[in-house]
Amino acid sequence: MASKSNKISSSSTAEYFSKNLQQVGFSSSTKAVLTTLKESVDNALDACEDAGILPELTIEVEKVGAGTLKNTDQVRIRVTDNGPGITADEISQVFGEYLASSKFGRGRCSRGQQGIGISAATTWAQLTSAQGAWVISKTKEMRKALKALVEVDIKHNKGVLKNKETIDWDRPHGVSVEFLFDGRIQLNGEGGLLNYISGTALVNPHMTLKYKVPAAGDAKPEWQTIKRVTEVIPEIPDAIEPHPHTMKLGEFMAHSHLFGKMTVSNWLKKGFSRVNEGTLKEFKNNGIKPATLGKSVDALKEAEFKELFQKIQNTQLMAPSTKSVLSIGELALSKAIERLGTVDFFSVITRKPCICDFKPIQLEVAIARLKDRVVEDPEAPATVLRFANRVPLQFDKAACAIIKAIESVNWRAYELVQPKNSVPQGPYVIAVSVVSPFIKFKNASKETIDASDELVEELRRALIQAGQKLSRHIRREGRANDLEEKLRHIEQFCPILVEGLCRITEAPAARKTRAEEGLVKILGRDAKVAEEEFASADAIVIQAEQAKAEASEKAKAKGKEK
Repeated sequence: MASKSNKISSSSTAEYFSKNLQQVGFSSSTKAVLTTLKESVDNALDACEDAGILPELTIEVEKVGAGTLKNTDQVRIRVTDNGPGITADEISQVFGEYLASSKFGRGRCSRGQQGIGISAATTWAQLTSAQGAWVISKTKEMRKALKALVEVDIKHNKGVLKNKETIDWDRPHGVSVEFLFDGRIQLNGEGGLLNYISGTALVNPHMTLKYKVPAAGDAKPEWQTIKRVTEVIPEIPDAIEPHPHTMKLGEFMAHSHLFGKMTVSNWLKKGFSRVNEGTLKEFKNNGIKPATLGKSVDALKEAEFKELFQKIQNTQLMAPSTKSVLSIGELALSKAIERLGTVDFFSVITRKPCICDFKPIQLEVAIARLKDRVVEDPEAPATVLRFANRVPLQFDKAACAIIKAIESVNWRAYELVQPKNSVPQGPYVIAVSVVSPFIKFKNASKETIDASDELVEELRRALIQAGQKLSRHIRREGRANDLEEKLRHIEQFCPILVEGLCRITEAPAARKTRAEEGLVKILGRDAKVAEEEFASADAIVIQAEQAKAEASEKAKAKGKEK
């Protein structure tokens, strides 16, 4: 006989994620450190950009002792920004409540959208060190800063403020958040902190970043600074509503509940992009009854929802607007890529915004060759930096759309060494940025972009454009090297030839001198003409790229002024 105590119970969102933190980036002690840092930085950058403030961030990561879990250290992470600050009422929601975000459900190209990440970091700290997040916040209106400990009420999915006090702070506004938790610090490699910091600096050229992380070995950690290379703050476009063709039936029905009591026609116009009066006429022509469009959304039955959804899917609609995406810009990205190291050559491509799977997408690709990696293993694969809405992706790369697109390109055609169906080899960095208000990730931790056929093909085209620029440079180098080799042979063997001919013909010394002078003249003229051709070609290419980038920046500045 079944036990009477086996009752069905429900749990809060916080309770679910506290038991499944691996789904949001806390699957290992190493990933816990990186995820906590990433979520803190994402919140800081989003806050600064929304307020129109050039971000100045300070990051400090340190080991403070042994962790409570096996093979872990106790790690402290502190991230401070110069953003607008958070009011006392909002602190508990931001850092202690799941699915609490001003961007939740909005079609914006912001880093944080779900309101899960930073609350998960608080939960991890609470579970492993018995305390949540220490937060200091100050807005312009506050005379003193507020300092408090934020913890998650897991049973009720609420943030709780403890140990509140007002303090003097050395900045007019901003937020500082500190986590103490169990983790393992990884500095280098694809999942390392240094790779995350350099990647974040690459796609945020308007950011100044000061950081201190543990040094290798017994060396003392020191503060490092990455200064901004542009004063232009990216203007986040307005939110865009979803396109009807991107939804499934269940999503379509759930979307209707966000709009309360209004007619179906008004819901379709307000809740979706590219639906207007003309579109409603097309819906009627395709079999949607006028009575259905005039009904209240709350009064629709499941069968009516299903019929409405099917008719809409069978109606050809205009693709959504691409004005909702933003780009870093070729000029800013060109300046930022030089912060990766000593760059020998780079090419930057900003594709025109396009539509993939009925979603607006902005793609940018940068390929750089680093001088300081030439002496390393020539068979090592190129470094791939993946970004989604300007956030580095550092795990689960095999299934990512970006990796699939890179592997599909024939890099051998662009003078690069490439094993079959893999990333090319050599001292190269391939950085790919995908920006969209509706990026589809494979998991809740947002580490892998779903590889739809349309997106992979668009990425492939952008990579081919960047590869063509790189191959032109490599071929120019090859021609220059061939010419140099020919000149070296002429310089080495022609004097011997002149000497032999003069001896055989018993030519006088004056004749020999004239022959040697003529040889030098011919050799010098050929070399000079070749050098002028290469210099002229390089100058034209550089001027054209600079002019294009500057025009793009001016257009952005004018649009912002308006």
